[in-house]
Amino acid sequence: MRTDLPPLRFHNTLSGATELFTTLSGNVVKMYNCGPTVYDRAHIGNLRAFVFANTLRRTLDVWKYNVKQVINITDVGHLVSDADDGEDKMEKSAKKRGLSAQEIAKEITELFFADLDLLGIDREQIQFPRATEYIAEQIALVQTLEEKGYAYVIADGVYFDTARFVGYGKLGNINIDEQKEGARVEENTEKRNPSDFALWKLSPKGEQRQQEWESPWGVGFPGWHIECTAMIFTLLGKQIDIHTGGIDHIPVHHNNEIAQAEAATGKQYVRYWMHGAFITIENKRIGKSVGNTIYLQSIVDRGYSPRALRYWALTGHYRTPMNFTWDALEGANTALKNLSRYVLEGVDEKVAPDATFLVDFYAAIANDLDTPKAIARVWEMVKDADLSPSSKHASLLTADQVLGLGLADAQPTVKIDFIPFETLPEQVRAIISARQQARKEKDFALSDKLRKQLAQLGYEVTDTADGQQIVKK
Repeated sequence: MRTDLPPLRFHNTLSGATELFTTLSGNVVKMYNCGPTVYDRAHIGNLRAFVFANTLRRTLDVWKYNVKQVINITDVGHLVSDADDGEDKMEKSAKKRGLSAQEIAKEITELFFADLDLLGIDREQIQFPRATEYIAEQIALVQTLEEKGYAYVIADGVYFDTARFVGYGKLGNINIDEQKEGARVEENTEKRNPSDFALWKLSPKGEQRQQEWESPWGVGFPGWHIECTAMIFTLLGKQIDIHTGGIDHIPVHHNNEIAQAEAATGKQYVRYWMHGAFITIENKRIGKSVGNTIYLQSIVDRGYSPRALRYWALTGHYRTPMNFTWDALEGANTALKNLSRYVLEGVDEKVAPDATFLVDFYAAIANDLDTPKAIARVWEMVKDADLSPSSKHASLLTADQVLGLGLADAQPTVKIDFIPFETLPEQVRAIISARQQARKEKDFALSDKLRKQLAQLGYEVTDTADGQQIVKK
Protein backbone atom coordinates (compact mmCIF):
# COMPACT_ATOMS: atom_id res chain seq x y z
CA MET A 1 0.00 0.00 0.00
CA ARG A 2 1.25 3.47 -0.86
CA THR A 3 1.94 5.62 2.18
CA ASP A 4 2.32 8.80 0.12
CA LEU A 5 -1.43 8.83 -0.64
CA PRO A 6 -4.25 9.68 1.78
CA PRO A 7 -5.89 6.71 3.52
CA LEU A 8 -8.97 5.38 1.77
CA ARG A 9 -12.36 5.83 3.40
CA PHE A 10 -15.47 4.04 2.10
CA HIS A 11 -19.14 4.26 3.04
CA ASN A 12 -20.11 0.95 4.65
CA THR A 13 -23.79 0.05 4.29
CA LEU A 14 -23.40 -2.25 7.29
CA SER A 15 -22.58 0.59 9.68
CA GLY A 16 -24.20 3.39 7.74
CA ALA A 17 -20.99 5.41 8.10
CA THR A 18 -17.92 6.28 6.05
CA GLU A 19 -15.08 4.26 7.55
CA LEU A 20 -11.32 4.04 7.28
CA PHE A 21 -10.51 1.14 4.96
CA THR A 22 -8.32 -1.62 6.36
CA THR A 23 -7.83 -5.13 5.03
CA LEU A 24 -8.32 -8.53 6.56
CA SER A 25 -4.84 -9.63 5.60
CA GLY A 26 -1.88 -7.39 4.84
CA ASN A 27 -1.91 -5.86 1.40
CA VAL A 28 -4.52 -8.21 -0.11
CA VAL A 29 -8.05 -7.06 -0.91
CA LYS A 30 -10.68 -9.73 -1.60
CA MET A 31 -13.55 -8.12 -3.52
CA TYR A 32 -16.78 -9.57 -4.90
CA ASN A 33 -19.09 -7.62 -7.21
CA CYS A 34 -22.60 -8.90 -7.81
CA GLY A 35 -22.74 -9.70 -11.51
CA PRO A 36 -25.51 -10.07 -14.07
CA THR A 37 -28.23 -12.66 -14.38
CA VAL A 38 -27.64 -13.51 -18.01
CA TYR A 39 -31.21 -13.87 -19.20
CA ASP A 40 -31.26 -10.51 -20.99
CA ARG A 41 -28.77 -7.90 -22.15
CA ALA A 42 -27.48 -5.40 -19.58
CA HIS A 43 -28.79 -1.85 -20.10
CA ILE A 44 -27.00 1.36 -19.13
CA GLY A 45 -28.57 1.29 -15.66
CA ASN A 46 -27.09 -2.15 -15.01
CA LEU A 47 -23.73 -1.05 -16.37
CA ARG A 48 -23.40 1.82 -13.91
CA ALA A 49 -22.72 -0.76 -11.18
CA PHE A 50 -19.74 -2.09 -13.10
CA VAL A 51 -18.31 1.37 -13.80
CA PHE A 52 -18.48 1.92 -10.02
CA ALA A 53 -16.86 -1.44 -9.26
CA ASN A 54 -14.12 -0.82 -11.82
CA THR A 55 -13.42 2.66 -10.45
CA LEU A 56 -13.07 1.08 -7.03
CA ARG A 57 -10.76 -1.56 -8.45
CA ARG A 58 -8.63 1.05 -10.22
CA THR A 59 -8.40 3.05 -7.00
CA LEU A 60 -7.20 0.02 -5.04
CA ASP A 61 -4.66 -0.67 -7.79
CA VAL A 62 -3.30 2.89 -7.66
CA TRP A 63 -3.04 2.61 -3.88
CA LYS A 64 -0.95 -0.53 -4.57
CA TYR A 65 -3.22 -3.15 -3.02
CA ASN A 66 -3.15 -6.70 -4.35
CA VAL A 67 -6.73 -7.11 -5.48
CA LYS A 68 -8.46 -10.45 -5.97
CA GLN A 69 -11.71 -9.65 -7.76
CA VAL A 70 -14.68 -11.85 -8.63
CA ILE A 71 -17.80 -10.97 -10.64
CA ASN A 72 -20.33 -13.79 -10.77
CA ILE A 73 -22.39 -14.83 -13.77
CA THR A 74 -25.82 -16.02 -12.60
CA ASP A 75 -27.00 -18.54 -15.17
CA VAL A 76 -29.49 -20.45 -12.99
CA GLY A 77 -31.58 -20.02 -9.86
CA HIS A 78 -32.66 -16.38 -10.05
CA LEU A 79 -36.44 -16.50 -9.90
CA VAL A 80 -38.69 -13.72 -11.15
CA SER A 81 -39.67 -12.67 -7.61
CA ASP A 82 -38.07 -12.39 -4.20
CA ALA A 83 -40.73 -14.80 -2.99
CA ASP A 84 -38.72 -17.80 -4.21
CA ASP A 85 -41.66 -18.37 -6.49
CA GLY A 86 -42.37 -18.21 -10.20
CA GLU A 87 -40.15 -19.12 -13.13
CA ASP A 88 -36.39 -19.09 -13.22
CA LYS A 89 -35.37 -16.06 -15.30
CA MET A 90 -33.09 -18.22 -17.44
CA GLU A 91 -35.77 -20.82 -18.13
CA LYS A 92 -38.35 -18.13 -18.90
CA SER A 93 -36.04 -16.38 -21.39
CA ALA A 94 -35.15 -19.69 -23.04
CA LYS A 95 -38.81 -20.60 -23.57
CA LYS A 96 -39.63 -17.17 -24.92
CA ARG A 97 -36.85 -17.23 -27.49
CA GLY A 98 -36.96 -20.92 -28.35
CA LEU A 99 -33.36 -21.51 -27.28
CA SER A 100 -31.74 -23.50 -24.51
CA ALA A 101 -30.86 -21.84 -21.22
CA GLN A 102 -27.20 -22.53 -21.96
CA GLU A 103 -27.47 -20.82 -25.36
CA ILE A 104 -29.09 -17.79 -23.77
CA ALA A 105 -26.41 -17.66 -21.07
CA LYS A 106 -23.58 -17.86 -23.60
CA GLU A 107 -25.03 -15.15 -25.83
CA ILE A 108 -25.82 -12.68 -23.03
CA THR A 109 -22.51 -13.29 -21.26
CA GLU A 110 -20.61 -12.49 -24.46
CA LEU A 111 -22.62 -9.27 -24.87
CA PHE A 112 -21.87 -8.37 -21.24
CA PHE A 113 -18.15 -8.95 -21.79
CA ALA A 114 -18.24 -6.81 -24.94
CA ASP A 115 -19.81 -3.97 -22.93
CA LEU A 116 -17.13 -4.26 -20.24
CA ASP A 117 -14.44 -4.02 -22.92
CA LEU A 118 -16.02 -0.88 -24.39
CA LEU A 119 -16.15 0.71 -20.94
CA GLY A 120 -12.45 0.11 -20.37
CA ILE A 121 -12.82 -2.67 -17.81
CA ASP A 122 -9.90 -5.10 -17.94
CA ARG A 123 -11.45 -8.57 -17.77
CA GLU A 124 -8.05 -10.22 -17.45
CA GLN A 125 -7.90 -8.96 -13.84
CA ILE A 126 -11.23 -10.54 -12.88
CA GLN A 127 -12.61 -14.04 -12.30
CA PHE A 128 -16.07 -14.66 -13.76
CA PRO A 129 -17.48 -17.87 -12.23
CA ARG A 130 -20.77 -19.28 -13.53
CA ALA A 131 -23.29 -20.49 -10.96
CA THR A 132 -23.80 -23.74 -12.90
CA GLU A 133 -20.10 -24.55 -12.45
CA TYR A 134 -20.39 -24.61 -8.65
CA ILE A 135 -23.45 -26.79 -8.00
CA ALA A 136 -21.54 -29.27 -5.80
CA GLU A 137 -20.22 -26.43 -3.62
CA GLN A 138 -23.72 -25.00 -3.26
CA ILE A 139 -25.18 -28.36 -2.24
CA ALA A 140 -22.39 -28.82 0.31
CA LEU A 141 -23.12 -25.40 1.84
CA VAL A 142 -26.83 -26.18 2.12
CA GLN A 143 -25.95 -29.47 3.84
CA THR A 144 -23.79 -27.57 6.34
CA LEU A 145 -26.66 -25.22 7.15
CA GLU A 146 -29.03 -28.16 7.54
CA GLU A 147 -26.60 -29.93 9.90
CA LYS A 148 -26.27 -26.78 11.99
CA GLY A 149 -30.05 -26.47 12.32
CA TYR A 150 -30.52 -23.41 10.14
CA ALA A 151 -32.31 -25.16 7.26
CA TYR A 152 -35.54 -27.12 6.96
CA VAL A 153 -37.29 -28.98 4.17
CA ILE A 154 -40.80 -28.34 2.91
CA ALA A 155 -42.69 -29.48 -0.18
CA ASP A 156 -40.98 -27.21 -2.68
CA GLY A 157 -37.46 -27.11 -1.32
CA VAL A 158 -34.95 -26.41 1.45
CA TYR A 159 -35.34 -23.09 3.28
CA PHE A 160 -33.22 -21.01 5.64
CA ASP A 161 -34.84 -20.34 9.02
CA THR A 162 -34.21 -16.61 9.50
CA ALA A 163 -35.56 -16.72 13.07
CA ARG A 164 -32.55 -18.84 14.04
CA PHE A 165 -30.07 -16.21 12.85
CA VAL A 166 -29.71 -13.40 15.34
CA GLY A 167 -29.39 -10.06 13.58
CA TYR A 168 -31.14 -11.00 10.35
CA GLY A 169 -31.77 -7.78 8.43
CA LYS A 170 -28.84 -5.90 9.99
CA LEU A 171 -27.61 -4.72 6.60
CA GLY A 172 -29.49 -1.49 5.98
CA ASN A 173 -31.41 -1.98 9.26
CA ILE A 174 -34.22 -3.92 7.61
CA ASN A 175 -37.21 -4.43 9.89
CA ILE A 176 -38.30 -8.01 9.30
CA ASP A 177 -41.44 -7.49 11.40
CA GLU A 178 -42.71 -5.34 8.53
CA GLN A 179 -42.10 -8.08 5.97
CA LYS A 180 -45.59 -9.53 6.02
CA GLU A 181 -46.79 -12.35 3.80
CA GLY A 182 -48.05 -10.93 0.53
CA ALA A 183 -45.87 -7.80 0.78
CA ARG A 184 -42.26 -8.73 0.00
CA VAL A 185 -43.22 -12.36 -0.49
CA GLU A 186 -46.23 -14.33 -1.57
CA GLU A 187 -47.89 -16.55 1.00
CA ASN A 188 -46.31 -19.95 1.54
CA THR A 189 -48.09 -21.64 4.44
CA GLU A 190 -45.28 -24.17 4.95
CA LYS A 191 -42.62 -21.55 5.63
CA ARG A 192 -41.87 -20.91 9.29
CA ASN A 193 -41.30 -17.18 8.80
CA PRO A 194 -42.24 -14.76 6.01
CA SER A 195 -38.57 -13.81 5.51
CA ASP A 196 -37.31 -17.40 5.18
CA PHE A 197 -35.68 -17.98 1.81
CA ALA A 198 -34.94 -20.92 -0.48
CA LEU A 199 -31.52 -22.54 -0.40
CA TRP A 200 -32.45 -25.34 -2.81
CA LYS A 201 -35.62 -25.50 -4.90
CA LEU A 202 -37.13 -28.81 -5.96
CA SER A 203 -38.22 -29.15 -9.55
CA PRO A 204 -42.03 -29.10 -9.86
CA LYS A 205 -43.54 -32.57 -10.07
CA GLY A 206 -44.30 -33.69 -13.59
CA GLU A 207 -42.12 -30.96 -15.08
CA GLN A 208 -38.59 -31.31 -16.39
CA ARG A 209 -36.51 -28.17 -16.26
CA GLN A 210 -33.67 -27.46 -18.67
CA GLN A 211 -31.29 -26.99 -15.74
CA GLU A 212 -31.70 -29.29 -12.73
CA TRP A 213 -29.43 -31.52 -10.63
CA GLU A 214 -29.60 -34.44 -8.24
CA SER A 215 -29.29 -33.49 -4.57
CA PRO A 216 -29.85 -35.10 -1.13
CA TRP A 217 -33.34 -33.52 -1.14
CA GLY A 218 -34.33 -34.46 -4.67
CA VAL A 219 -33.88 -33.15 -8.19
CA GLY A 220 -33.81 -29.38 -8.25
CA PHE A 221 -31.70 -26.26 -8.56
CA PRO A 222 -30.01 -23.77 -6.22
CA GLY A 223 -31.59 -20.66 -4.78
CA TRP A 224 -30.21 -17.36 -6.04
CA HIS A 225 -28.60 -16.31 -2.74
CA ILE A 226 -26.67 -19.51 -2.06
CA GLU A 227 -24.80 -19.18 -5.36
CA CYS A 228 -22.87 -16.04 -4.40
CA THR A 229 -21.86 -17.34 -0.97
CA ALA A 230 -20.70 -20.71 -2.28
CA MET A 231 -18.59 -19.11 -5.00
CA ILE A 232 -17.10 -16.57 -2.58
CA PHE A 233 -16.19 -19.33 -0.12
CA THR A 234 -14.56 -21.33 -2.92
CA LEU A 235 -12.71 -18.54 -4.73
CA LEU A 236 -12.01 -15.94 -2.05
CA GLY A 237 -12.44 -17.64 1.32
CA LYS A 238 -14.87 -17.52 4.22
CA GLN A 239 -14.29 -13.80 4.85
CA ILE A 240 -13.81 -11.02 2.31
CA ASP A 241 -13.00 -7.34 2.41
CA ILE A 242 -15.50 -5.75 0.01
CA HIS A 243 -18.84 -6.78 -1.49
CA THR A 244 -20.62 -4.45 -3.93
CA GLY A 245 -23.98 -4.37 -5.64
CA GLY A 246 -26.99 -2.18 -6.34
CA ILE A 247 -29.14 -0.73 -3.58
CA ASP A 248 -31.88 -3.14 -4.62
CA HIS A 249 -29.74 -6.00 -3.28
CA ILE A 250 -29.70 -4.66 0.28
CA PRO A 251 -33.08 -5.70 1.74
CA VAL A 252 -33.20 -9.31 0.54
CA HIS A 253 -30.29 -10.69 -1.47
CA HIS A 254 -27.41 -9.36 0.59
CA ASN A 255 -29.09 -9.87 3.95
CA ASN A 256 -29.72 -13.45 2.92
CA GLU A 257 -26.08 -13.84 1.91
CA ILE A 258 -24.98 -12.59 5.33
CA ALA A 259 -27.36 -14.92 7.15
CA GLN A 260 -26.36 -18.12 5.38
CA ALA A 261 -22.63 -17.32 5.33
CA GLU A 262 -22.31 -16.31 8.98
CA ALA A 263 -24.59 -19.14 10.11
CA ALA A 264 -22.26 -21.58 8.36
CA THR A 265 -18.96 -20.14 9.64
CA GLY A 266 -19.72 -18.16 12.78
CA LYS A 267 -17.52 -15.38 11.37
CA GLN A 268 -18.18 -11.97 9.86
CA TYR A 269 -18.76 -12.53 6.16
CA VAL A 270 -17.95 -9.13 4.62
CA ARG A 271 -16.22 -6.15 6.20
CA TYR A 272 -17.31 -3.40 3.78
CA TRP A 273 -20.62 -3.49 1.95
CA MET A 274 -20.77 -0.85 -0.80
CA HIS A 275 -23.91 -0.17 -2.83
CA GLY A 276 -24.54 1.96 -5.90
CA ALA A 277 -27.68 3.98 -6.61
CA PHE A 278 -29.96 3.67 -9.63
CA ILE A 279 -30.27 5.82 -12.70
CA THR A 280 -33.45 6.88 -14.44
CA ILE A 281 -33.87 7.80 -18.11
CA GLU A 282 -35.62 11.08 -18.80
CA ASN A 283 -36.86 10.90 -15.18
CA LYS A 284 -38.47 7.50 -15.70
CA ARG A 285 -37.45 4.11 -14.35
CA ILE A 286 -35.72 1.88 -16.87
CA GLY A 287 -37.83 -0.98 -18.16
CA LYS A 288 -38.98 -2.70 -21.31
CA SER A 289 -42.59 -2.08 -20.30
CA VAL A 290 -41.81 1.64 -20.19
CA GLY A 291 -40.10 1.39 -23.59
CA ASN A 292 -37.00 3.32 -22.62
CA THR A 293 -34.34 0.63 -22.35
CA ILE A 294 -31.00 1.91 -23.67
CA TYR A 295 -28.02 -0.36 -24.28
CA LEU A 296 -24.40 0.66 -24.59
CA GLN A 297 -24.47 -0.36 -28.23
CA SER A 298 -27.32 2.14 -28.75
CA ILE A 299 -24.92 4.87 -27.62
CA VAL A 300 -22.18 3.64 -29.93
CA ASP A 301 -24.61 3.41 -32.86
CA ARG A 302 -25.44 7.10 -32.43
CA GLY A 303 -21.81 8.03 -32.85
CA TYR A 304 -20.88 8.55 -29.20
CA SER A 305 -17.83 7.09 -27.51
CA PRO A 306 -18.78 4.33 -25.04
CA ARG A 307 -16.40 6.02 -22.60
CA ALA A 308 -18.74 9.02 -22.71
CA LEU A 309 -21.20 6.92 -20.70
CA ARG A 310 -18.42 6.18 -18.21
CA TYR A 311 -17.52 9.87 -18.00
CA TRP A 312 -21.17 10.78 -17.45
CA ALA A 313 -21.52 8.16 -14.70
CA LEU A 314 -18.44 9.49 -12.92
CA THR A 315 -19.89 13.01 -12.83
CA GLY A 316 -22.29 11.68 -10.18
CA HIS A 317 -21.32 10.01 -6.92
CA TYR A 318 -21.92 6.27 -7.00
CA ARG A 319 -24.36 6.52 -4.06
CA THR A 320 -26.37 9.32 -5.68
CA PRO A 321 -29.27 8.64 -8.09
CA MET A 322 -28.68 10.01 -11.59
CA ASN A 323 -30.98 10.90 -14.46
CA PHE A 324 -29.75 10.04 -17.95
CA THR A 325 -30.63 12.28 -20.89
CA TRP A 326 -29.21 12.34 -24.40
CA ASP A 327 -28.28 15.99 -23.87
CA ALA A 328 -26.25 14.99 -20.82
CA LEU A 329 -24.49 12.30 -22.85
CA GLU A 330 -23.79 14.82 -25.61
CA GLY A 331 -22.13 17.03 -23.02
CA ALA A 332 -20.14 14.12 -21.63
CA ASN A 333 -18.99 13.14 -25.11
CA THR A 334 -17.86 16.70 -25.84
CA ALA A 335 -16.06 16.91 -22.49
CA LEU A 336 -14.25 13.66 -23.22
CA LYS A 337 -13.12 14.93 -26.62
CA ASN A 338 -11.81 18.12 -25.03
CA LEU A 339 -9.84 16.19 -22.42
CA SER A 340 -8.36 14.10 -25.22
CA ARG A 341 -7.33 17.33 -26.96
CA TYR A 342 -5.50 18.48 -23.83
CA VAL A 343 -3.70 15.14 -23.72
CA LEU A 344 -2.51 15.57 -27.30
CA GLU A 345 -1.39 19.18 -26.92
CA GLY A 346 1.66 18.44 -24.82
CA VAL A 347 3.63 15.21 -24.95
CA ASP A 348 6.89 15.30 -23.02
CA GLU A 349 7.62 12.20 -20.98
CA LYS A 350 10.20 14.11 -18.93
CA VAL A 351 7.56 16.43 -17.45
CA ALA A 352 5.90 15.25 -14.24
CA PRO A 353 2.23 15.62 -13.28
CA ASP A 354 1.31 18.72 -11.30
CA ALA A 355 1.84 17.84 -7.63
CA THR A 356 -0.77 20.25 -6.28
CA PHE A 357 -3.39 18.85 -8.61
CA LEU A 358 -2.63 15.25 -7.63
CA VAL A 359 -2.92 16.05 -3.92
CA ASP A 360 -6.44 17.41 -4.48
CA PHE A 361 -7.43 14.68 -6.94
CA TYR A 362 -6.33 11.81 -4.71
CA ALA A 363 -7.97 13.43 -1.67
CA ALA A 364 -11.30 13.45 -3.50
CA ILE A 365 -10.96 9.83 -4.60
CA ALA A 366 -9.87 8.72 -1.11
CA ASN A 367 -13.07 10.23 0.31
CA ASP A 368 -15.47 7.44 -0.71
CA LEU A 369 -14.68 7.73 -4.42
CA ASP A 370 -15.83 11.34 -4.82
CA THR A 371 -15.47 11.28 -8.59
CA PRO A 372 -17.59 14.42 -9.20
CA LYS A 373 -15.16 16.46 -7.10
CA ALA A 374 -12.18 14.74 -8.72
CA ILE A 375 -13.43 15.54 -12.24
CA ALA A 376 -14.15 19.15 -11.26
CA ARG A 377 -10.53 19.40 -10.11
CA VAL A 378 -9.40 17.92 -13.45
CA TRP A 379 -11.10 20.77 -15.29
CA GLU A 380 -9.59 23.38 -12.99
CA MET A 381 -6.19 21.91 -13.77
CA VAL A 382 -6.53 21.84 -17.57
CA LYS A 383 -7.77 25.45 -17.58
CA ASP A 384 -4.87 26.67 -15.43
CA ALA A 385 -2.88 29.04 -17.65
CA ASP A 386 0.18 28.66 -15.43
CA LEU A 387 0.57 24.97 -16.22
CA SER A 388 2.39 23.83 -19.33
CA PRO A 389 0.66 21.60 -21.89
CA SER A 390 3.09 18.81 -21.01
CA SER A 391 2.26 19.07 -17.29
CA LYS A 392 -1.44 18.87 -18.14
CA HIS A 393 -0.76 15.85 -20.35
CA ALA A 394 1.06 14.01 -17.55
CA SER A 395 -1.55 15.01 -14.95
CA LEU A 396 -4.43 13.78 -17.08
CA LEU A 397 -2.84 10.42 -17.77
CA THR A 398 -2.09 9.94 -14.08
CA ALA A 399 -5.67 10.81 -13.08
CA ASP A 400 -7.00 8.50 -15.76
CA GLN A 401 -5.43 5.52 -14.01
CA VAL A 402 -8.40 5.91 -11.64
CA LEU A 403 -11.02 7.36 -13.99
CA GLY A 404 -10.53 4.90 -16.84
CA LEU A 405 -11.55 7.27 -19.64
CA GLY A 406 -9.03 5.88 -22.11
CA LEU A 407 -7.16 9.19 -22.46
CA ALA A 408 -3.89 7.41 -23.19
CA ASP A 409 -5.50 6.13 -26.41
CA ALA A 410 -6.36 9.62 -27.67
CA GLN A 411 -5.48 10.07 -31.34
CA PRO A 412 -5.00 13.27 -33.35
CA THR A 413 -8.19 14.25 -35.15
CA VAL A 414 -8.10 13.38 -38.82
CA LYS A 415 -9.36 16.18 -41.05
CA ILE A 416 -12.41 15.04 -42.96
CA ASP A 417 -13.82 16.81 -46.00
CA PHE A 418 -17.52 17.06 -45.23
CA ILE A 419 -19.95 17.51 -48.10
CA PRO A 420 -21.70 20.92 -48.21
CA PHE A 421 -25.43 20.51 -47.62
CA GLU A 422 -26.47 22.42 -50.73
CA THR A 423 -24.49 20.09 -53.02
CA LEU A 424 -26.22 16.93 -51.78
CA PRO A 425 -28.97 15.21 -53.79
CA GLU A 426 -32.47 16.45 -53.02
CA GLN A 427 -33.54 13.12 -51.46
CA VAL A 428 -30.54 13.16 -49.12
CA ARG A 429 -31.17 16.79 -48.13
CA ALA A 430 -34.78 15.94 -47.28
CA ILE A 431 -33.73 13.06 -45.02
CA ILE A 432 -31.10 15.21 -43.29
CA SER A 433 -33.63 17.96 -42.66
CA ALA A 434 -36.15 15.46 -41.31
CA ARG A 435 -33.50 13.96 -39.06
CA GLN A 436 -32.50 17.37 -37.75
CA GLN A 437 -36.14 18.03 -36.81
CA ALA A 438 -36.43 14.58 -35.17
CA ARG A 439 -33.38 15.28 -33.00
CA LYS A 440 -34.78 18.69 -32.07
CA GLU A 441 -37.99 16.97 -30.93
CA LYS A 442 -35.91 14.26 -29.16
CA ASP A 443 -37.47 11.56 -31.34
CA PHE A 444 -34.31 9.47 -31.37
CA ALA A 445 -36.01 6.36 -32.72
CA LEU A 446 -36.92 8.28 -35.88
CA SER A 447 -33.46 9.86 -35.94
CA ASP A 448 -31.83 6.42 -35.94
CA LYS A 449 -34.19 5.22 -38.67
CA LEU A 450 -33.27 8.18 -40.87
CA ARG A 451 -29.55 7.61 -40.19
CA LYS A 452 -29.96 4.08 -41.55
CA GLN A 453 -31.74 5.42 -44.64
CA LEU A 454 -28.78 7.71 -45.30
CA ALA A 455 -26.41 4.77 -44.90
CA GLN A 456 -28.40 2.80 -47.48
CA LEU A 457 -27.95 5.73 -49.87
CA GLY A 458 -24.20 5.71 -49.23
CA TYR A 459 -23.89 8.60 -46.78
CA GLU A 460 -22.60 8.68 -43.23
CA VAL A 461 -23.80 11.34 -40.79
CA THR A 462 -21.94 12.61 -37.73
CA ASP A 463 -23.67 14.71 -35.04
CA THR A 464 -21.54 17.58 -33.79
CA ALA A 465 -22.03 20.75 -31.80
CA ASP A 466 -22.30 22.53 -35.18
CA GLY A 467 -24.99 20.21 -36.48
CA GLN A 468 -25.02 17.19 -38.80
CA GLN A 469 -21.96 16.64 -40.97
CA ILE A 470 -22.12 14.33 -43.99
CA VAL A 471 -19.49 12.26 -45.75
CA LYS A 472 -19.76 9.84 -48.63
CA LYS A 473 -19.19 6.27 -47.38
